[in-house]
Amino acid sequence: MIDDQDWAAVSIDLLQSAVPWRTFRWYKGQKHYSGTYWSATMQDHVIYESRLELSRLLLADFAPAVNRIIAQPFLLTVTVRGKARRHIPDYLLITDQGPVVVDVKPLRRLSRPEVVFTFDWTRELVEARGWTYEVSSEPPAVELENIRFLAGYRRDWLVSQELLNEIRNAEMGGVATAQAMSSLLPYPEPLVRAAIHHLLWTGYFTVDLGRPLSSSRVLRRAA
Repeated sequence: MIDDQDWAAVSIDLLQSAVPWRTFRWYKGQKHYSGTYWSATMQDHVIYESRLELSRLLLADFAPAVNRIIAQPFLLTVTVRGKARRHIPDYLLITDQGPVVVDVKPLRRLSRPEVVFTFDWTRELVEARGWTYEVSSEPPAVELENIRFLAGYRRDWLVSQELLNEIRNAEMGGVATAQAMSSLLPYPEPLVRAAIHHLLWTGYFTVDLGRPLSSSRVLRRAA
Protein backbone atom coordinates (compact mmCIF):
# COMPACT_ATOMS: atom_id res chain seq x y z
CA MET A 1 0.00 0.00 0.00
CA ILE A 2 1.31 3.46 -0.90
CA ASP A 3 1.75 5.94 1.96
CA ASP A 4 -0.18 9.21 2.04
CA GLN A 5 1.04 11.62 -0.62
CA ASP A 6 -0.06 14.92 -2.08
CA TRP A 7 -2.39 14.18 -5.01
CA ALA A 8 -0.68 16.63 -7.35
CA ALA A 9 2.72 15.09 -6.65
CA VAL A 10 2.06 11.34 -6.79
CA SER A 11 3.54 9.89 -9.98
CA ILE A 12 1.78 7.68 -12.48
CA ASP A 13 4.74 5.29 -12.28
CA LEU A 14 4.05 4.80 -8.59
CA LEU A 15 0.33 4.30 -9.16
CA GLN A 16 1.01 1.64 -11.79
CA SER A 17 2.42 -0.58 -9.05
CA ALA A 18 -0.48 0.01 -6.66
CA VAL A 19 -2.41 -2.91 -5.21
CA PRO A 20 -6.18 -2.73 -4.60
CA TRP A 21 -6.98 -0.43 -1.70
CA ARG A 22 -9.42 -2.90 -0.21
CA THR A 23 -10.19 -6.55 -0.72
CA PHE A 24 -13.69 -7.82 -1.38
CA ARG A 25 -15.57 -10.11 0.96
CA TRP A 26 -18.06 -12.88 0.33
CA TYR A 27 -21.05 -13.25 2.63
CA LYS A 28 -24.41 -14.95 2.51
CA GLY A 29 -27.11 -12.82 0.93
CA GLN A 30 -24.85 -10.18 -0.61
CA LYS A 31 -26.43 -8.38 -3.55
CA HIS A 32 -23.36 -8.02 -5.74
CA TYR A 33 -20.89 -10.49 -7.18
CA SER A 34 -17.18 -9.96 -6.55
CA GLY A 35 -14.39 -11.92 -8.16
CA THR A 36 -11.16 -11.94 -10.14
CA TYR A 37 -10.71 -11.81 -13.89
CA TRP A 38 -7.57 -12.95 -15.72
CA SER A 39 -6.59 -9.97 -17.87
CA ALA A 40 -4.68 -10.45 -21.12
CA THR A 41 -3.52 -6.84 -20.81
CA MET A 42 -2.04 -7.41 -17.35
CA GLN A 43 -1.16 -11.09 -17.77
CA ASP A 44 -2.52 -11.38 -14.24
CA HIS A 45 -5.74 -11.32 -12.28
CA VAL A 46 -7.65 -8.07 -11.69
CA ILE A 47 -10.41 -7.83 -9.10
CA TYR A 48 -13.95 -6.54 -9.54
CA GLU A 49 -16.71 -5.95 -6.99
CA SER A 50 -19.81 -6.26 -9.18
CA ARG A 51 -20.92 -7.66 -12.51
CA LEU A 52 -21.05 -4.11 -13.84
CA GLU A 53 -17.41 -3.58 -12.86
CA LEU A 54 -16.58 -6.85 -14.62
CA SER A 55 -18.26 -5.51 -17.77
CA ARG A 56 -16.06 -2.39 -17.71
CA LEU A 57 -13.03 -4.57 -17.01
CA LEU A 58 -13.78 -6.68 -20.09
CA LEU A 59 -14.06 -3.55 -22.26
CA ALA A 60 -10.74 -2.26 -20.92
CA ASP A 61 -9.00 -5.59 -21.51
CA PHE A 62 -10.32 -5.65 -25.08
CA ALA A 63 -9.23 -2.09 -25.94
CA PRO A 64 -5.86 -2.04 -27.78
CA ALA A 65 -5.05 1.44 -26.41
CA VAL A 66 -5.18 0.23 -22.78
CA ASN A 67 -1.74 -0.82 -21.52
CA ARG A 68 -2.39 -1.36 -17.81
CA ILE A 69 -5.45 -1.84 -15.59
CA ILE A 70 -5.24 -1.10 -11.87
CA ALA A 71 -8.24 -1.85 -9.66
CA GLN A 72 -9.03 0.46 -6.72
CA PRO A 73 -5.75 2.28 -7.32
CA PHE A 74 -5.88 4.95 -4.60
CA LEU A 75 -7.94 6.61 -1.87
CA LEU A 76 -8.70 10.28 -2.43
CA THR A 77 -9.10 12.35 0.75
CA VAL A 78 -10.16 15.96 0.34
CA THR A 79 -12.02 18.68 2.23
CA VAL A 80 -15.15 19.86 0.39
CA ARG A 81 -17.70 22.25 1.91
CA GLY A 82 -15.89 22.10 5.21
CA LYS A 83 -15.99 18.31 5.57
CA ALA A 84 -13.46 15.57 4.89
CA ARG A 85 -14.50 13.44 1.92
CA ARG A 86 -13.06 10.07 0.86
CA HIS A 87 -13.42 8.12 -2.35
CA ILE A 88 -11.75 5.11 -3.99
CA PRO A 89 -12.19 5.05 -7.80
CA ASP A 90 -12.85 1.64 -9.31
CA TYR A 91 -10.11 1.56 -11.96
CA LEU A 92 -7.10 3.41 -13.25
CA LEU A 93 -6.38 2.71 -16.93
CA ILE A 94 -3.01 3.59 -18.41
CA THR A 95 -3.71 4.22 -22.09
CA ASP A 96 -1.92 5.49 -25.18
CA GLN A 97 -3.79 8.77 -24.67
CA GLY A 98 -2.88 9.09 -20.97
CA PRO A 99 -4.32 8.01 -17.60
CA VAL A 100 -8.06 7.41 -17.30
CA VAL A 101 -9.71 7.20 -13.86
CA VAL A 102 -12.93 5.19 -13.99
CA ASP A 103 -15.87 5.00 -11.62
CA VAL A 104 -18.52 2.38 -12.32
CA LYS A 105 -22.11 2.99 -11.27
CA PRO A 106 -25.49 1.68 -12.51
CA LEU A 107 -27.38 4.22 -14.59
CA ARG A 108 -30.33 4.21 -12.16
CA ARG A 109 -28.06 5.52 -9.37
CA LEU A 110 -26.26 8.29 -11.25
CA SER A 111 -28.82 10.94 -10.38
CA ARG A 112 -28.58 10.42 -6.61
CA PRO A 113 -27.31 13.65 -4.98
CA GLU A 114 -24.55 11.92 -3.02
CA VAL A 115 -23.28 10.19 -6.16
CA VAL A 116 -23.37 13.39 -8.20
CA PHE A 117 -21.53 15.24 -5.43
CA THR A 118 -18.77 12.63 -5.07
CA PHE A 119 -18.22 12.24 -8.78
CA ASP A 120 -18.15 16.02 -9.29
CA TRP A 121 -15.28 16.64 -6.87
CA THR A 122 -13.48 13.50 -8.07
CA ARG A 123 -13.71 14.71 -11.67
CA GLU A 124 -12.36 18.11 -10.66
CA LEU A 125 -9.32 16.56 -8.98
CA VAL A 126 -8.59 14.14 -11.82
CA GLU A 127 -9.01 16.63 -14.64
CA ALA A 128 -6.88 19.20 -12.80
CA ARG A 129 -3.97 16.86 -13.49
CA GLY A 130 -4.77 16.70 -17.19
CA TRP A 131 -6.09 13.15 -16.85
CA THR A 132 -9.41 11.80 -18.09
CA TYR A 133 -12.26 10.96 -15.73
CA GLU A 134 -14.98 8.54 -16.81
CA VAL A 135 -18.21 7.43 -15.20
CA SER A 136 -19.17 4.09 -16.70
CA SER A 137 -22.63 2.53 -16.60
CA GLU A 138 -24.27 -0.34 -18.47
CA PRO A 139 -22.64 -0.82 -21.92
CA PRO A 140 -24.65 -1.75 -25.04
CA ALA A 141 -25.84 -5.32 -24.49
CA VAL A 142 -24.90 -6.79 -27.87
CA GLU A 143 -21.43 -5.23 -27.85
CA LEU A 144 -20.79 -6.55 -24.35
CA GLU A 145 -21.90 -10.07 -25.23
CA ASN A 146 -19.67 -10.08 -28.32
CA ILE A 147 -16.65 -8.97 -26.29
CA ARG A 148 -17.48 -11.44 -23.52
CA PHE A 149 -17.53 -14.20 -26.16
CA LEU A 150 -14.22 -13.10 -27.73
CA ALA A 151 -12.63 -12.96 -24.28
CA GLY A 152 -12.78 -16.75 -24.31
CA TYR A 153 -10.01 -16.60 -26.93
CA ARG A 154 -7.78 -14.03 -25.21
CA ARG A 155 -5.08 -16.47 -24.02
CA ASP A 156 -2.52 -16.48 -26.82
CA TRP A 157 -0.68 -19.63 -25.67
CA LEU A 158 -3.81 -21.69 -26.38
CA VAL A 159 -3.84 -20.70 -30.08
CA SER A 160 -1.57 -22.16 -32.76
CA GLN A 161 1.08 -19.55 -33.56
CA GLU A 162 1.75 -21.26 -36.89
CA LEU A 163 -1.90 -20.94 -37.84
CA LEU A 164 -2.01 -17.30 -36.73
CA ASN A 165 0.93 -16.53 -39.01
CA GLU A 166 -0.77 -18.28 -41.94
CA ILE A 167 -3.92 -16.21 -41.44
CA ARG A 168 -1.91 -12.99 -41.27
CA ASN A 169 -0.04 -13.88 -44.45
CA ALA A 170 -3.26 -14.83 -46.28
CA GLU A 171 -4.53 -11.20 -46.30
CA MET A 172 -8.09 -12.08 -45.36
CA GLY A 173 -9.36 -8.54 -44.89
CA GLY A 174 -12.75 -8.21 -46.59
CA VAL A 175 -13.43 -11.96 -46.42
CA ALA A 176 -16.43 -13.43 -44.61
CA THR A 177 -15.60 -15.48 -41.52
CA ALA A 178 -17.05 -18.67 -43.01
CA GLN A 179 -14.97 -18.26 -46.17
CA ALA A 180 -11.84 -17.62 -44.13
CA MET A 181 -12.40 -20.81 -42.17
CA SER A 182 -12.89 -22.97 -45.27
CA SER A 183 -9.84 -21.55 -47.04
CA LEU A 184 -7.41 -22.82 -44.40
CA LEU A 185 -7.78 -26.53 -44.89
CA PRO A 186 -6.36 -28.97 -43.80
CA TYR A 187 -6.41 -27.20 -40.42
CA PRO A 188 -9.40 -28.43 -38.39
CA GLU A 189 -12.20 -25.87 -38.43
CA PRO A 190 -12.33 -25.48 -34.62
CA LEU A 191 -8.64 -24.45 -34.61
CA VAL A 192 -9.22 -21.96 -37.42
CA ARG A 193 -12.25 -20.52 -35.68
CA ALA A 194 -10.28 -20.12 -32.45
CA ALA A 195 -7.43 -18.38 -34.28
CA ILE A 196 -9.77 -15.94 -36.05
CA HIS A 197 -11.56 -15.14 -32.80
CA HIS A 198 -8.20 -14.55 -31.12
CA LEU A 199 -7.23 -12.11 -33.88
CA LEU A 200 -10.56 -10.32 -33.37
CA TRP A 201 -9.80 -10.10 -29.66
CA THR A 202 -6.34 -8.65 -30.26
CA GLY A 203 -7.68 -6.13 -32.78
CA TYR A 204 -5.84 -7.53 -35.79
CA PHE A 205 -9.27 -8.00 -37.39
CA THR A 206 -12.34 -5.88 -36.65
CA VAL A 207 -16.06 -6.38 -37.19
CA ASP A 208 -19.12 -4.37 -36.23
CA LEU A 209 -19.63 -5.39 -32.61
CA GLY A 210 -22.99 -3.66 -32.51
CA ARG A 211 -24.50 -6.71 -34.21
CA PRO A 212 -24.30 -10.38 -33.12
CA LEU A 213 -21.24 -12.25 -34.35
CA SER A 214 -21.88 -14.82 -37.06
CA SER A 215 -20.01 -16.73 -39.78
CA SER A 216 -21.34 -14.28 -42.38
CA ARG A 217 -19.61 -11.28 -40.79
CA VAL A 218 -16.87 -9.75 -42.95
CA LEU A 219 -13.41 -9.45 -41.41
CA ARG A 220 -11.71 -6.07 -41.71
CA ARG A 221 -8.07 -5.30 -41.08
CA ALA A 222 -7.64 -2.79 -38.29
CA ALA A 223 -6.40 0.63 -39.41
